[in-house]
Amino acid sequence: MTGGGSPYPAIADHGLIGDLQTAALVSTDGNIDWFCCPRFDSPSVFGSLLDARSGGEFRVRPAQRAYTAKQLYHPNTAILITRFMTEEGAGEVVDFMPVCTGREATRRHRLVRMFRCVRGRMEFDVRLAPRFDYGRAHHRVEVYDSGAVFVCDPTDGFPDGMELTVHSVREATDARPARVTAVDNESGGELHGWIPLVAGEQRGLVLESFAECPPREIHADEFQGLFEDTVRYWRLWLARSQYTGRWRESVERSAITLKLMTYAPSGAVVAAPTGGLPEQVGGERNWDYRYTWIRDASFSVYALLKLGFTEEAAAFIDWLRDRVREQAGGAGPLNTMYRVDGSSELVEETLDHWEGYRGSRPVRIGNGAATQLQMDIYGEALDSIYFADQRGIQLDHKGWTSLGTIVDWLTQHWDQPDEGIWETRGGRQDFTYGRLMSWVALDRAVRLSTERGRPAQLLDWITQRDGIYAQIMDRGWNPDRQAFVQHYGTDVLDSSLLRMSTVGFIAPHDPMWGATLTAMDEELVSDSLVYRYNPSASPDGLRGSEGTFSLCTFFYVDALARADQLDQARLVFEKMLTYANHLGLYSEEVAVTGEQLGNFPQAFTHLGLIDTALTLDEALNRPPQRRL
Repeated sequence: MTGGGSPYPAIADHGLIGDLQTAALVSTDGNIDWFCCPRFDSPSVFGSLLDARSGGEFRVRPAQRAYTAKQLYHPNTAILITRFMTEEGAGEVVDFMPVCTGREATRRHRLVRMFRCVRGRMEFDVRLAPRFDYGRAHHRVEVYDSGAVFVCDPTDGFPDGMELTVHSVREATDARPARVTAVDNESGGELHGWIPLVAGEQRGLVLESFAECPPREIHADEFQGLFEDTVRYWRLWLARSQYTGRWRESVERSAITLKLMTYAPSGAVVAAPTGGLPEQVGGERNWDYRYTWIRDASFSVYALLKLGFTEEAAAFIDWLRDRVREQAGGAGPLNTMYRVDGSSELVEETLDHWEGYRGSRPVRIGNGAATQLQMDIYGEALDSIYFADQRGIQLDHKGWTSLGTIVDWLTQHWDQPDEGIWETRGGRQDFTYGRLMSWVALDRAVRLSTERGRPAQLLDWITQRDGIYAQIMDRGWNPDRQAFVQHYGTDVLDSSLLRMSTVGFIAPHDPMWGATLTAMDEELVSDSLVYRYNPSASPDGLRGSEGTFSLCTFFYVDALARADQLDQARLVFEKMLTYANHLGLYSEEVAVTGEQLGNFPQAFTHLGLIDTALTLDEALNRPPQRRL
């Protein structure tokens, strides 16, 4: 790209860095335009991605007006390199966050930015302008010889206040002057800098929250140590992957991305590190995804275990077990989502002072869907627990007892309308997918009980499971449409039902399933991309439309592979890989133009990529099988 464009970069024009407790987006023009601290779900410090004027940013780019930028990851790491080329020279900005390796939550996080000239000469222009608590809080800046401190007094978003310390990085032999000035404004102050470099020189800044010391000058050798330690961490972690299939580069980048979205102290995986990015530019489908959905995170267990990351899968199972235990005491339904620490206060509000990404309003924080009734989450949770059990991660006695209480609740409550997997806001329906996953929950619970000899209300569980099966076949199948449909009494299709054969509810070669695949291919598949459903045919309580849903495209590939349509499955998968951004990252949806839409990067999408690559590899490797 070249400098001087829109104040809002494309959603896909970003890379992700993080330290396993929070993360930041870095645009291809060197701007950190999204960063929440000290956790994924904390208020933002930089948020110009959602309001270019008052959101706050940490910008490092060439002072020259005309430049070309490229971005890449340092191989097999989460260290991002943004390269700038001008007529006078070439420079690089190296961005990373030293990893918080422990299980303890910390307020101290470091964001490291190194600028270097690799050819000719380069002048870097720096603007460091935090806007605390989504731009709602005032702050002051204190300037020192070796840096500065931004101080935000206590607010609702930061009850203990917030401090960001800026340390300078330079070589001992560097005598070239850098000009840095503090600028006061209505929000409380920012820093502007101009840093001239020639080939071989480097400078940098380290931004640290709740630092233990005043600003100091960091020698380049110390920076190099931080860099090497971070490289070592990511390469040792990735070396645990057992994947050696056809799409190794894409799978490994997806694995690193999922790791970056994992909150290490609890093991919870956030749906995305962002909130408010639109599913339709200018529309109202803008949700906060910085939380842990039972559904999304349960899918992570399959991907992590299949790749060999047992420790991460076990950590999430522990997190899920704690939520089950908490809810078992109340004998009620699980929440659909939680904060990364397991708390459930997610009151939805709008940031009316922010204009939203390219005018996409409202900007929402919190998520009102947290209190929705979504029956499918029990199937995802039980399926992941069963899958983990088969690979040696077993529930203890208290865990099984709590799980049994939840399953007993499900036997009494599965047959009721809900809001569904897509969190519609148009009223509850008898969603077929909710019934399908309730069947999965009871089926896996029965298996866990019988295979492990655990006590359970087996007769009731089996009776209810079989009743769900009969109901879906009777009411979820539309004989006129010759397909399983979104909810009872409609002829609308829903691509979530592509999982029917994946979870074992129906044989992949059953004629009813073949007819359903044909119907979905005709209505929901656009070239190789798949829509969730047709909002105009099934109103969901929201205005506007949306793009194709990337996870559903991977569902489609999986269903094709299981139906032995391997040539088509591989072609669709390969096409889907072309929609990744320049770093191999995916958002939630894809527009007709190929533009990425929705929160970014999206855990669901990367989980789907991993799981589908593994399924497709296995299908392509096995010899043809006879069918009865």
